[in-house]
Amino acid sequence: MILDTIEAISTRFSCRAFSGQTPPDEHLNTIAQAAVAAPSGMNRQPWRVIVLKNKDLLAELEAEGMKNLAAHPNKGVYERILSRGGKLYYHTPCMMIVPLAKAEPAGAELFDCGIVAQNIALSATALGINSLICGLAAFAFAGEKKAEFHARLGFPEGYEIGIAVLLGYAENPGGKPHEPDMSKISWVV
Repeated sequence: MILDTIEAISTRFSCRAFSGQTPPDEHLNTIAQAAVAAPSGMNRQPWRVIVLKNKDLLAELEAEGMKNLAAHPNKGVYERILSRGGKLYYHTPCMMIVPLAKAEPAGAELFDCGIVAQNIALSATALGINSLICGLAAFAFAGEKKAEFHARLGFPEGYEIGIAVLLGYAENPGGKPHEPDMSKISWVV
């Protein structure tokens, strides 16, 4: 089943409980192609897309991320993850990691990164695959194993973690998207 764009936008939700079933490589390839088709400022395309299915490496990244998150001064985020089962990646079988090169003006690459993440999430939804755009994945790269993880994942020289998107199938299908706040829309005519 392939959803149209508006339906994918309106039905997508942030999955925080994955079944562990890995999406087919054919679908992951389609999603990765949608990611790199994202527009970018001045067509810089400051990203790479890494499809990570290696369960051992996923577990190592998660353990390092939780360790670094536990050491972070803001304990609220760590406590929230613990209250949700203590899994930073919610048992995902697959993650798309988006490393970024710095852009000029500084920070412009972050807009491009957001577009890539949205392309990943929406194309996954269109293919019946659940996702979670996971900014907290960056905590795996915030400590002493940063260089090791960069090397093992094949980050190009000068690239840093931008975002990751967890992909898989919901443990309990039927998740609901957030309720859009229509008061956020205004018109100037």
